[in-house]
Amino acid sequence: MSETASAYATRPEAIMSAVSALLGESVRAIAIERGEVTLDVAAADYFAVMQTLRDAPQTRFEQLIDLCGIDFKTYDDGAWDGARFAVVVHLLSVSLNQRLRVRVFCPQDDFALLDSLTPLWASVNWYEREAFDLYGIVFEGHDDLRRILTDYGFIGHPFRKDFPLEGHVEMRYDAERQRVVYEPVTIEPRELTPRVIREDNYGGLH
Repeated sequence: MSETASAYATRPEAIMSAVSALLGESVRAIAIERGEVTLDVAAADYFAVMQTLRDAPQTRFEQLIDLCGIDFKTYDDGAWDGARFAVVVHLLSVSLNQRLRVRVFCPQDDFALLDSLTPLWASVNWYEREAFDLYGIVFEGHDDLRRILTDYGFIGHPFRKDFPLEGHVEMRYDAERQRVVYEPVTIEPRELTPRVIREDNYGGLH
């Protein structure tokens, strides 16, 4: 590929045109946001679209460099009326020097479920585990989907907008029982009285 062609391939307008032509009706929405192309796809098309983006010669996104969950529950001050949970994936093509952001919404709010991309990119393994741990998004086909940041006995998913700031339970080591125990969170009210210095000659001043 010539230097001119390579430079052109990195332009967001060229990426958007190539992706739109390649995916056709699988494109739900596509736009340039913050200098990078963002592609929206349906959950039913998610796996097939990602495989095409990896393998097609005009895209060649060999690397998945990030995946994260999003909770839209309170987005736009509660005016959001779309699906609650989404996953955002960032793809990189080293050979074509281009990037793509892909967003997919989970069809059901009460059971957030998407296909796993582990058969396509090994790098997505821990990213999907993190999204499961923090948001409760389940990735069907992931062969080791378990918590990765919170403790195994943790209750709930801490990045959900309705997760209480103080949590549900607290963990501590009990010296008498010589083991870790879980107890309901209790926040005891405390009265904090600041120290007031009233010495007339404080600091040597008269």
